[in-house]
Amino acid sequence: MSTSHTARDIDTSRPHSARMYDYYLGGKDHFDVDKQAAERVAEAYPAIFVCARENRAFMHRATRVLAREHGIRQWLDIGTGIPTEPNLHQVAQSVVPDARVVYADNDPLVLKYAERLIRSTSEGRTTYIEADVNDPQSLLNAPELAEVLDLDRPVALSLNALMHFVTDAQDPYGIVRRLLDVLPSGSALALSHCTPDFDPATWQKVTDIYTSAGTPVRFRSRQDVARFFDGLDLLEPGVTVGHRWRPDAVQGDAPTDAEVSLWTGVGIKP
Repeated sequence: MSTSHTARDIDTSRPHSARMYDYYLGGKDHFDVDKQAAERVAEAYPAIFVCARENRAFMHRATRVLAREHGIRQWLDIGTGIPTEPNLHQVAQSVVPDARVVYADNDPLVLKYAERLIRSTSEGRTTYIEADVNDPQSLLNAPELAEVLDLDRPVALSLNALMHFVTDAQDPYGIVRRLLDVLPSGSALALSHCTPDFDPATWQKVTDIYTSAGTPVRFRSRQDVARFFDGLDLLEPGVTVGHRWRPDAVQGDAPTDAEVSLWTGVGIKP
C-alpha cells in the first residue's frame, strides 16, 4: 500500500465529496469546509442523509447477493471513500471468509485511514490503491491489484455513488466499459448513481453547490444510468431506486423514491 501522502497533502481549502459523504453518514473524518458545504446540500435536499444511508445499504445487499448467489469471491471497489464500518470486505468476508477486495480512491484522507480497509480475515485479503477512475488503465496496471485479484476469475466491479462525479466530457461509459473489458465472464457490475428524476429543481440546486465548490457533477436519469449495464445480464429487479433493490425486511416507514433519488443495479457479464 502506498503511503506517499501525509496529512499536509490534504487540501482543506475547499470541500471534498468523500468528506462530505462522511458527514452525511454521521462520521467524524471531515473538516469545517466539508461540513459547511454538506449543510448547504442538506438545506436544499434534506433527504441527503436518507440517500447516503440507502446507498450504503444497497452496497451491503449487493455484496451479499453476489457472494451467496453468484459465487463472487473478488471485488474491485473504486471510489471507496472514507472507511465506514462495515466496509465492503467485512460484508463479503462475513459470507465468504476467503473474499479478496481491492479498494481504490484518490483522496489523501482516504489513504490516511486506509489501514481500516486492510484488516482482512486470515483466509481472505484486502489492499488499497491510490488511483483515479478517470485513468482506468493505470488502476488496472497497479501491482497491488495483481497481487490480490486474479483477473482470470470473476470479479465484482463496485462503483457506488461514484459515476455522477464523472461528467459526460470525461467519457463515463467508456471508463466503465474499459474496466469491464478486462474482467472474465461471470464478473459483475454493482452501481449506484444519484438522479434528478424525482425532483429536478432540487437536484439542480445540489449540482450548483457541488460545482461551485470545485467538484463538477452529472446526476443522470434512469435511462442514462441503465446504459452503464449495456451488454450485461441485469439481476432482478433491474435498475431501480436504491431501497427497492432486494430489500431486507422493512423496519418502520420506508423512504420515498424522491427521498432516496438513487438508481441502483447489478449486472453479470455473460
